[in-house]
Amino acid sequence: MMTALTRLRDAMNRHDIDALLECFHEDYRSEQPAHPGRGFGGRDQVRTNWSAIFSGVPDFAADLVRHCQDEGEGWSEWRWTGTRRDGSLLDMAGVIIVGVRDGRISWGRLYLEPVEAPEETIDEAVQRMTGDAPGRSAPTR
Repeated sequence: MMTALTRLRDAMNRHDIDALLECFHEDYRSEQPAHPGRGFGGRDQVRTNWSAIFSGVPDFAADLVRHCQDEGEGWSEWRWTGTRRDGSLLDMAGVIIVGVRDGRISWGRLYLEPVEAPEETIDEAVQRMTGDAPGRSAPTR
């Protein structure tokens, strides 16, 4: 049995906008909690977004790394890659959580971000997150 998530992956990889839209309910709601201004509702915006992606990233590929889906929800890990028209690379990784109703995606929460290059070490990431400069101890209270 194909899940809504595997159908979505296959439609993405075929660049088949009609098959992709069939994966979503008419009243689909999308959220990106790390980017609150990117939320939207409806399949018309899905069409607009993915038509632009397929056009702007002609070799777009979606890898569904892991996923699980039951009757009402699906959790998935994704890697999206390709080359933009300007020659720069698209490389996104993250998680998408979806609500599934009648075999179609009714809502989604996307946690996808660009893969960083060059890679930041864990020490550098923690320093950036805490605001501590390398070699400086944090003030005490």
